[in-house]
This record gives sequence, structure tokens and C-alpha cells, in this order.
Amino acid sequence: METKKMAFAGSWYPVGASECEASIQGFLKEKSGPFKGNFLGGIVPHAGWYYSGSIACRVIASLKSDDTIDTILLFGAHMHKESEPFILTQGAIETPFGEIEVDGQLVDKICAGINIRQRSPLNFPDENTLELQYPFIKYFYPDAKIVVCGVAPSFFASIIGSTAVEEARNLSKNIRVIGSTDMTHYGPDFGFTRAGTGKKAVEWVKNENDKSAIEAMMGMDESNIIAQG
Repeated sequence: METKKMAFAGSWYPVGASECEASIQGFLKEKSGPFKGNFLGGIVPHAGWYYSGSIACRVIASLKSDDTIDTILLFGAHMHKESEPFILTQGAIETPFGEIEVDGQLVDKICAGINIRQRSPLNFPDENTLELQYPFIKYFYPDAKIVVCGVAPSFFASIIGSTAVEEARNLSKNIRVIGSTDMTHYGPDFGFTRAGTGKKAVEWVKNENDKSAIEAMMGMDESNIIAQG
């Protein structure tokens, strides 16, 4: 079985299982969460475990259910509107806690319904947006399989998502959905300084730019989310 190897372990997150587990247990003791409720999906950041691991960990832990979860759908990747979406078609993904098997049955159904670039583990891109979530997924859902997609901020993202969920339902699979985003990347290093610099810029990012996107997510308004890029 082909396996997508770890690329960011030892820098963006710990390389060993014991170190990862210690970090996870520490995250679970911070602030609030895991959150109580029957959650089917969540949005997580990917700035590295040191910076944002606590949030990602507690969100993913909050998706647990009394019923067995068959498959996790993970969407992410650094892409612009014209980027070509892609999907991992087979094999497994390496994590410090062991491998996560790709749900080939569900992937085949998705690929039969839409035009999406198919990638094997050997040519699947190294993406921190995706890889930083793998250890959390394996830790909290050790027996679950995975479907991993790179999606662009275009209206085709909605088609990919709805197709994946519909095909999972047709296969009677109990799924959870995770989207990976760091929200606004602001500053000269990112070529984006719409509100200048300093405190004014920070307030604009928090209270205007990110806030409008978060409100669209909370309202399940996919068209508004995508329109914001």
C-alpha cells in the first residue's frame, strides 16, 4: 500500500507519538472544549501546533460521537480561485500514531461524479493545511478512514463538498467534515495591507474581514463564504 509520508513532523508538530499525545492532552486542558453537542463538522487553523494546535485539537475532538465514525472528510490546501482541485485516491497517510487508510470506496464514488484531479500518495503535495490535522484525526478516530481534498475558493468547492456528502450518505457512512483555514493572512509579507498597519489593521482583520467570513460560516451561507475569496 502506498503511503503519504509526513513532511512537517518535528517542526510544525512533534514527530513522536508520546510527544504528540502529551501536546494533545495539554490542549484538552486549555480553555473550553471539547465542546458539547452533536457536531457534524468544524473549521480548524493550521499555523503549527505551537500557535494554533489547541484550537484545532479541541474542534476535532468535539466531533466525536457515540456512534462509530466511518470516515473523516478533510478539505484544505493553499489555492487561489483558478487552482485545480485534487483528491487523494488510494493508500494511506502516515502519522505519529500510525497510518490512516484512505476511503477508496468513497473516493471512487466522488471521482465518478465530478471532474477532480486524482493524486496518489507518491505525488500528493506536502500541505501543512492538511498534514497538521492528521495526527488529531488518528488520535481521536483511530479506526476511521479519510478522504482528503484540496479545494480552491471557487463555487466548485460547493459541488465537491455536496457530492462527497451525498455519496457518503448513499454508502451509509457516518462522516465528519473538517475545513482547514487560517483566515486572513495580513501584512507586507503576504502582500495584503488594505487597512494599513498597526492596531487599526488588527482591528480591521478581527472585526471586519474575518468577522464577515465567520458570520457567513455560522449562517451556513456557502455562496457568501466563497464570494469573499
